[in-house]
Amino acid sequence: MRTNKESRTGTKKAIFKRIFECIKPYWRQTLFTIIILCITSLLGVLPSIIVQQIIDRALPGKDFNLLVLLVSCSLISTVISSLLSVWQSYLSTSISQNIIYNLKNKMYRHLQEMPYHFFTTVNQGEIITRMSSDLSGIQGVFNGTIVNFVSNTLILMSTFITLMLMDWKLALLGMFALPLFVFPTKKVGNIRLKLAKQTQQQLSLENQIINETLSISGFKLMKIFNQEIKESEALQTVSFNTSRLQIKEFTAGRWFVMIMTVFTSFGPLLIYLYGGFLFIQGEISIGAIVAFVTLLARLYAPVGQLSNLYVDIVRSEALFERIFEYFDMKPQTTASISLSPWNVATHDIVFNNVNFAYQMNKPVLKNISFTAYSGKVTALVGPSGSGKTTIVNLIPRLYEINSGSINIGDEDICSLNLPSLRSKIGLVTQETYLFNGTIKENLLYAKSEATDQEIITACEAAYIHQFIMSLPEGYETLVGNRGIKLSGGEKQRISIARVLLKNPPIIIMDEATSSLDTLSEYYIQKAMNYLLKEKTSIVIAHRLSTIKNASNILVIKEGSIIGEGTHDELLKKNGIYKELCEKQFGKDFAY
Repeated sequence: MRTNKESRTGTKKAIFKRIFECIKPYWRQTLFTIIILCITSLLGVLPSIIVQQIIDRALPGKDFNLLVLLVSCSLISTVISSLLSVWQSYLSTSISQNIIYNLKNKMYRHLQEMPYHFFTTVNQGEIITRMSSDLSGIQGVFNGTIVNFVSNTLILMSTFITLMLMDWKLALLGMFALPLFVFPTKKVGNIRLKLAKQTQQQLSLENQIINETLSISGFKLMKIFNQEIKESEALQTVSFNTSRLQIKEFTAGRWFVMIMTVFTSFGPLLIYLYGGFLFIQGEISIGAIVAFVTLLARLYAPVGQLSNLYVDIVRSEALFERIFEYFDMKPQTTASISLSPWNVATHDIVFNNVNFAYQMNKPVLKNISFTAYSGKVTALVGPSGSGKTTIVNLIPRLYEINSGSINIGDEDICSLNLPSLRSKIGLVTQETYLFNGTIKENLLYAKSEATDQEIITACEAAYIHQFIMSLPEGYETLVGNRGIKLSGGEKQRISIARVLLKNPPIIIMDEATSSLDTLSEYYIQKAMNYLLKEKTSIVIAHRLSTIKNASNILVIKEGSIIGEGTHDELLKKNGIYKELCEKQFGKDFAY
């Protein structure tokens, strides 16, 4: 059995390997960046050496020409180093931006392919946090942390070699404090890693509150129930926790930093002391002492920064873990993307002993078997929570069945390519979703290449064209966030027009008229009659008047089919369907 330490080491190795894979496509730019950093690290040593020559040769010898030459060389090396730094900054920024661009788009595409149940269980704020602040944090790693790590390592190496060549005794004396910089770093890094994970969790909660309460539906609900103060206090509490965690994170190891500062001040004093002794003995020059102290500062700076960078790298591990955690989730389309495209002769939908559960040992559907015939309307009725919506959600494979089979024609839907399957299904739900764009843009979502005449024809069939033309901007009218500028009936008819434009052979209507006024229901019922014509149609309705003429009605209760037949047949059986009719229309309703 592996220990926790070994497990963490293995995880870190895997993470660093995946980070390398992100950088790999940009190896040329990365190589150029490293070459530039090598050159600038070497050029950075020159000013100190030149200072030594100025003090030891040019000034004592009163050689003005040599002084001008040395000063010019120092200036030129500084200018070249600065120009190279600008180029290096451009390259590193370009690499980091491209990496984040690829990661963000890959993440979005990956999330698009996740199963439907993923979005029903994960907080939206959590998704937004990983797509925004987590990726932004990773960008800082690629743009700053990694570059600074390489840069400081090269500076440290070039400075160390130069000091050893100048005087190895003084070099060893100046470096005695370096181990003290390194030892506490790991502990500080682990503390910041723990705090970073907690901080990101709090940021997710912040995004969740903001996203829910400032969305159209959430904002309206908050206003209606006078919950502004409660929600504001909730956000203040979470924000306070986030701020406290961030303060703790960025101040972690402050005593360590203080000790480092003391030792970086103490090192040059030792050089002056021992170097002065050597100067008195005639073993070293004043210029060498000054150059040594200057280079020692150049040595301490990268060591201190490398210690801090280790902390940043460990902290970034939390961000990479969160990002890679999403990438490691299995997308739904992985197993079906290469399967058969749509190629069925008929559009009969056949459920055969289908069982389904959202959670183990809690069945939602039990042995569901029925056939929805092509060109016919099959209706599902039953109490709320009986499993009607779950049944229709299985057809486009928003969820995967646990056992049994669902066929369209002779093909098992599990053998069909998902995009191909879903392209043949039209869905109209009770809660119509419209994007914050124009009416035309929302219609074109179903068929991007549709002509204006096709759009008009679909809207006329949905009894919404005249209303659209009465608007000042017509089809270019903005609908607002989630279609807030339109009534429920208007949104629903646009939704039907959108499905008509798609013109799929299979139509699913899930409570499409349950929350509408009488006039809207009248127009939508007429639109539905056109929409369902010659289609394989499955309709869920609480208003039984809308499915009275269905070819077949399935009565669902507690995840099972307990009755099946036409309206008249079910009434004669004196079962739950009759009870539902009596509750809606009264016991004296006309049979």
